[in-house]
Amino acid sequence: MRIRLLIVALTALIAIGPVFAQRPLFPNVLDVRQTITRTDDVERSFFSDLGAWHAYALPRRIEDRGSFIGPLVMDLSGEWLANTIAKLAISENGKAVDLAQAKFAATYFPGILEQKFSLAEIDVSLQLIFVSNREAMIRTKITNRSGRARSLEISYTGELLLPNASLQNDTNRLAATFPDREKSFVIDFDQPQTVAFAISGSSYKALYPTIKLRPGRSVSLVQTQKYYLQNRELPAENIKRHFATELKRNERRWNGYLNSYFSTARVPDDAKRRLAVKAIVTLNTNWRSAAKDLKHDGTFPSASYQGFYGFWSWDSWKHAVALADFNTELARSNVLSMFDYQDEAGMVADCIYTDKKENNWRNTKPPLAAWAVWEIFRKTGDKKFVADIFPKLIKYHEWWYANRDHDKNGLCEYGSTDGTKLAAKWESGMDNAVRFDGVSMLKNNDRAWSIDQESVDLNAYLYADKLYLADLAKVLKMEDTARNLRSHAATLKQKINAKFYRQQHGFYYDHQLAGDKLITVEGTEGWIPLWAGIASPEQARRAAKIMLDANKFNTKVPLPTLAADDAKFDPMKGYWRGPVWLDQFYFGIEGLRRYGLEKEAEMLTTHLWSNADGLLSDGEIRENYHPITGKGLNAANFSWSAAHVLMMLRNGN
Repeated sequence: MRIRLLIVALTALIAIGPVFAQRPLFPNVLDVRQTITRTDDVERSFFSDLGAWHAYALPRRIEDRGSFIGPLVMDLSGEWLANTIAKLAISENGKAVDLAQAKFAATYFPGILEQKFSLAEIDVSLQLIFVSNREAMIRTKITNRSGRARSLEISYTGELLLPNASLQNDTNRLAATFPDREKSFVIDFDQPQTVAFAISGSSYKALYPTIKLRPGRSVSLVQTQKYYLQNRELPAENIKRHFATELKRNERRWNGYLNSYFSTARVPDDAKRRLAVKAIVTLNTNWRSAAKDLKHDGTFPSASYQGFYGFWSWDSWKHAVALADFNTELARSNVLSMFDYQDEAGMVADCIYTDKKENNWRNTKPPLAAWAVWEIFRKTGDKKFVADIFPKLIKYHEWWYANRDHDKNGLCEYGSTDGTKLAAKWESGMDNAVRFDGVSMLKNNDRAWSIDQESVDLNAYLYADKLYLADLAKVLKMEDTARNLRSHAATLKQKINAKFYRQQHGFYYDHQLAGDKLITVEGTEGWIPLWAGIASPEQARRAAKIMLDANKFNTKVPLPTLAADDAKFDPMKGYWRGPVWLDQFYFGIEGLRRYGLEKEAEMLTTHLWSNADGLLSDGEIRENYHPITGKGLNAANFSWSAAHVLMMLRNGN
C-alpha cells in the first residue's frame, strides 16, 4: 500500500510541473567573466535584470576578485563606468588578507552573480542581485571559521574608467556624476556605521570601522548600487531594503520564470534545458525599463552591440511571443512600447530610443504584431489587453494596403517614407537580401514609396496577420469583423499562390511589378507561405524538397537566408546573403511541421543544435550563424535568436 501511495505521489508531482526548474541547477549557462580596458567595448557577455540600465560581470583576472566587473551603464549607447567599482579588501592587525591566494569560485546563476573565497580560516561570499529597475544590491558576508576572535579592517576601492565622470561623497554614499549632469551612479553603503571615504581624482577608498568577529560568527555588509538616466528619477527618499528578503524574492521570481517555461516546454535533454535557460537569461539581460522617451519596458536586440540600444518593431513582436511563456508582463510591454509611437496614419516606427528624435520613421518592419498579441492572449486570457490594442492592430494592418500597394491589386510591396531604396530594404528586415539588388522606387503618395516588386514574405505575413486579427476579433465577439478578415485572407491566399509560386521550380519567389516577372532568387522568403499555411500539400512538399537539398539549404547549419548554390552566397560578408538567422529557421521548420513533415523538421533542428557554435555550450546565442562552418556571426546575446530558441524547444524541436 505504501509503495502504491508513493507511486501516486510521484505521479502527481510530475503532473504539476518539472521539479528540475530551480536556478541552482543551471550554473554558468553563459561565461560572463570579463576584464574591461575600453569603456566602449560592450561586445561581451554580462548580467542585468528587471529592466535596469546597468549591468555587471564576474572577474576573469585574479587581481579583480572581490569585485563585480563594471558597471556597464546604458542609454543610447553603452559605457563601462569602471572595471571594478567596489573591490573588497580585508586586513587583520594591519596585514592584508591576500584574497588572490584563496580557494575561489565564481558562479553566474540565473538572476544572481556569486563569488566565494576561503582563506586563513575566513570564508567570504559576495552576491549581486537586482532589486528594481534602477538598483542592484551586493552583500558581502564574512565568516570567522577560526577558534579565536578576529579584528578585521574592511574596505572597498574603485577607479572610474570614464574620463569625464567624477566622484563625490556624502554620509555613507558615493556618487559618480556624468558630464550631461543628468545621469548619476550612486553607491549607498547600507550600514549603521559611518564609512570613511578618501577620494583621489578618479579613485576612492571606503573604509569601515574595525569589525570584531567572534569564532563561528558572520557579518554582512551591504551596498546598493543605483543608476539613474535622469535626475527626476531620483527618489525623494531611499527605500529601506533588506538583502535577505530581496534574495528570497529574487529566487522566487527566477524559479517562477523557469517553472513557467518548463511547465509548457517539456525539454527532457539536459543540454537543451541549459540552452533554454541561456535564452531566458539573454532576454532578461536585454530587458530595459521605461526611461526618458521610452514609455513602456522593452527588449534590446542586444546590449552586447552598440548599434542595438533601442527597441525595434518586429524584434519586439518576436520577443513577445517567447516572453509570453515566462514573463507575460514584459511580453505585453514589448508590444505596447512600439504602439506608443504609432502615427495617425497607422504606421509603426522601425525603431525607437530613449531620445525620440532618434526614432526611425523612414520605414517600418514586417507585420507580426497580431501574432504576438494572440500568443500573449493564449497564455494570459487577458481580454482587456486585446480590446485595448486591437484597434491599433487593425489600423496598422490597413496602413500597409493604403501605403504599400502601388497598383492596388491587393498585394503589397516593401517601401519607405523618404523614397530611398536603403530604407525600403530595411523595411523588409532583410536589409541586403539578393532579391532586392535590382529594385527601383515608385511613389505612392507624399509619404509613401514602394519598391517595384511585390514580396512573397510580406504578403504571407499579411495573410497570417488577417487570421490572427480574425481570432482576436472573435475573442472580442466582433463576429462580422472576424468573418470579413477570414474572407479577405482566403482571397489573398489565392492571389499569393497564383502570383508568387512557380510550378516549374516548386518554390515561391518575389514578383516584379513591371512585366509580370518572378525574381527567381531562392531565399528564406520562399518558405514563409508554408509557415502561414498558404501552400497546398503538394506545393509544400515541393518547397520542402528544395529546403532539404544539400546543395541549397540543407547545409551544416541548415536553412541559410540564400541558397548555397547562388553565385552571391557569402555568409561572412553577406549578413542576409547566406548566414542562418534563427527566426527564418523557425519559420522554415514550423512550415514543415504544419504539413506533417515532422521527421524532416526534426532532422534540420538536430543539425542546428549540434552544429551552431556555442548553442549547447556556454557560448553566446548569436545574431546569426555561418551555414558551412557553424561559426556564430555578428552580435552576441541576440534577443530574437534567443526568443526563437525558446519557441523551438517549446514546440518539441
